[in-house]
Amino acid sequence: MARSFSIRHQRGFTAIAMICFAALYLPIGVLVFYSFNAGESLASFDGVSLRWFQKAFENKQVIDASLRSLQIAMIAAVVSTIAATMAALATTRTAPYRGLTMKYAFINQPLMIPEIVTAVALLIFFARIKIWTGYAGIGYLIAAHTAFCIPFAYLPIRARLENMDLTLEKAAADLYATPWKAFRHVTLPLLWPGILAGFMLAFVISLDDVVITEFVKSAGQDTLPTYMLGQIRRSITPEMNAISTLFLGLSILVVSVFFVVNRKRA
Repeated sequence: MARSFSIRHQRGFTAIAMICFAALYLPIGVLVFYSFNAGESLASFDGVSLRWFQKAFENKQVIDASLRSLQIAMIAAVVSTIAATMAALATTRTAPYRGLTMKYAFINQPLMIPEIVTAVALLIFFARIKIWTGYAGIGYLIAAHTAFCIPFAYLPIRARLENMDLTLEKAAADLYATPWKAFRHVTLPLLWPGILAGFMLAFVISLDDVVITEFVKSAGQDTLPTYMLGQIRRSITPEMNAISTLFLGLSILVVSVFFVVNRKRA
C-alpha cells in the first residue's frame, strides 16, 4: 500500500527546517543574550548584569516613547478592529454582486503596495491638512496607523466569518430576533476569536511600525521604534538590546494572552 505524501518525509526537510529556524531565532537569541551584558561592548560579553535594563527604565525619552507607542497602538487597534469588523460583515453577510471583488482589493490595498508609498502619500495628505488647520498633534499618527492596520485586522475577522455556520444566525432570524440582537447574542460570541486575533495583529503592527511613523510624525512625537532607530544612527549600545528584549517580551505576552483566551473559550 502506497504511503500518503508528507512533506516531512522528503529528503532534506529536517535540515532546511533547522536552517530556517536558526536564521529566524538565532539573531533574536543573541540580542537577548547580549542585553544582559555587564560591559559596554557589543562584541564581548563581560558578565551578567541588569544595568542596561535599569538604564532603559531611567531614560525619560524611552519611557515617553514607550507610552506614546502604547497609546497609539491601543487606539489604532481598537478603531481599526471595529472598522474591520463592520467591513467584514458587510462583505461576507451578503449575496455576491458585481464590484464585491473590487471592495476586497480596496480594503486590502495597504497590503498590496509598498509601505513607503503609503507613507509618502500620507505625508503629503497630512501636510495639506496641517496647513489648513494649523493642527500638528498626535492625531495624524493615530489616523495613519488606524488606516494601515485595518486590512491586518480584516483578514482574520473575515476568515472567521466565512468559516462560521449560518444555522444559528438563521434560527435567530426565524425566531424574530432583530439584526442587532442576532449579531449581539449569536454572531458576536462566535466571531470573538477572530476579532481578538485581528485586534492583536493590528496592535503589534502599529506598535512596531517605523516607515509610516517616520514620515508622519512631527517633532517630539517619537515612538519607541523611531527613537531606537535614531539612537542606532548615533551609537549602538547594549541599552538598545535591553529595549528590544523588553519589546520582544511584550509581543510574547500579547500572543500568550491571545492563546490562553482562545483555549479557554474552546
